[in-house]
Order: sequence, then structure tokens, then C-alpha cells
Amino acid sequence: MRIDAHQHFWNLEKVAYPWLVPAYGPIYRTIEAAELEPLLQANGIDKTVIVQAMGSYEDTDYMLETAAQYDWVAGVVGWVPLNKPEEAAIKLEQYTQNPLFKGVRHLIHEEKDPNWVIQDEVIAGLKQLASLGLTFDVVAVLPEHLQHVATLAEKIPNLKIVIDHLAKPPIKDKAMEPWASLLKEAAAYPNVYAKLSGLNTAADWDSWSADDIKPYIDYAFEVFGADRLMFGSDWPVANLAGDYTKVWVETNKALEGRSLAEIDAVLGGTAIAFYGLGKG
Repeated sequence: MRIDAHQHFWNLEKVAYPWLVPAYGPIYRTIEAAELEPLLQANGIDKTVIVQAMGSYEDTDYMLETAAQYDWVAGVVGWVPLNKPEEAAIKLEQYTQNPLFKGVRHLIHEEKDPNWVIQDEVIAGLKQLASLGLTFDVVAVLPEHLQHVATLAEKIPNLKIVIDHLAKPPIKDKAMEPWASLLKEAAAYPNVYAKLSGLNTAADWDSWSADDIKPYIDYAFEVFGADRLMFGSDWPVANLAGDYTKVWVETNKALEGRSLAEIDAVLGGTAIAFYGLGKG
């Protein structure tokens, strides 16, 4: 089973995405499931997980509507206001009626306060996710964001956390620190996982290849192991630096030399276990 554990859709007529501005060029338009479907088929991807692109109920509802129409969508990572635990509880009760609703993400990198995610109210909201068996996707862009993963993992040990885009390592600069040390700290907690996604847009957009991303993937194996790593395309954001097929092919090249068991975990098994895919 090959699973893309991180992709997006957006419909600019149905949902507002303030972050999606004309400067994003080729992805500044409505991009929906019908456009991704042939790419999945061409690359042998069986299932995907749609991840929220906006902190709104409209976006979550739109993803769940899409998931109902395409049987290759195995799960949805939506949004609730984690900093408003009472409101979040009401919406979670509603959303969890749908077996495809697997977890929550908040665009913490869009918050002015880099410490937003460790506020008491947010911790209370995250504890609700844990009690419902839901997951939390962390967008770690600043060093503080990655630092906070360890804090959350310690405070809420029964919450399954996944670091999106491997916390955007400094690939373009061919650097490792402070990213490597902070990632290792987060990986010390067994409830923390990571996605091998969005690495192409952390590299040189025009010239990147498997050779550029491999050292960072190798390091992720070192600190997490295959059973806590999962592939994600980050499509259509991936189109800013290549396309779906290039991301899939180059990631597979970077995994060459790994055992079949490790490859199967990263390209499917870990995502199934983390998100509980296929479970009603």
C-alpha cells in the first residue's frame, strides 16, 4: 500500500485562504481532486491524506465533502480552534462522526506569537484530541516551533504528533543546525513522528534532486527510524519546485539502499498506523 500522507486541495470560490496570494503563481487558483487523481494513478499511489490549508470550518467541511467523493482519500486532517477548548469540543464531537476525520492541524507558523502552541488553552484543546484518539500535525518553520514539539510530547504523552515537512531543514544552505539538534530532541519522544514532505521547497527550487534531500532523510532515519517516518507529496505546493512525479521519484531515489520493510513503512505503513487509516 502506497500512501501520500500530506496533500492539499483548495477551492477559491468556496473557502478563503488569506495566505494564498498571487505571488504563489502556479498554485494561485482552485486546485481540486480531479487534478490529482491521474497523478496518483501514474505514480502508483493507492491512498492519500488531505491536510487542512486554512484554519476554518469551511475548509474542513470542503475536505470532508471531497473525501466522500473519492475513495482514494483515506483520511482528512482538519481544523478546530484549539485555543477555544469549549468550542473545539463541540466541533470535534460533530467531526468525529465521520470516520475519515483523523486529526487536526493549526497553521501555527501564521501566528504572530511563536509560542502560540504552548498556551494553556491550546494545551487543553490538544488534550481533547488525545482523549479522542485524534492526531496533531505540527507546522514547524521556526526553531521555536520545533522546540515546542518536545514540550507538547512531554505534557501530553498520549497525543500522537507528526512534524510536517521534517520541520523544513536548511537544505538550500546545506546546513544542519540548529535543525538537527532540535529534531533529535523531538524524536526522543515515542509519540512524535515526522513527514518526509515539502523538502523540495526547502531546497533550491530550480536544481534540487535526491542528492540534496538524502542527507536530511538519512538523518531523520537515524533519529526516528522508519516506523515513525511517512512520505507526503505536499502537492500542490510541491509544484513551486517541480511536480508530483519529481517529488515521488526523487524521494524514492533518496530511499535506495534501505530495506524493503523500511521503504514499505515510509511509503505507507507508518501513515496507516499513525492516522488509523482504514479504521471506521
